[in-house]
Amino acid sequence: MTKDELRAELERQAQRYKDVYGGEVITYAAQPDPDRKPWRKKPSLLDQAFDKEIEKIEKERQDKQDAADEAAG
Repeated sequence: MTKDELRAELERQAQRYKDVYGGEVITYAAQPDPDRKPWRKKPSLLDQAFDKEIEKIEKERQDKQDAADEAAG
């Protein structure tokens, strides 16, 4: 069933309801879907280990830089 056929069927049903029951049909616009959050990759164990190694190397580098600054100053 296509959208046009579905619309026509719903219109027929609404008209029938009005004719048979004398009721009023109130139609509402569909609510928009909530915005989807962007997809994020969950870090794997290797990703976590790599990040820890990078942090460790940066800390060692900073410690060496601080020691060199104290020795020079």
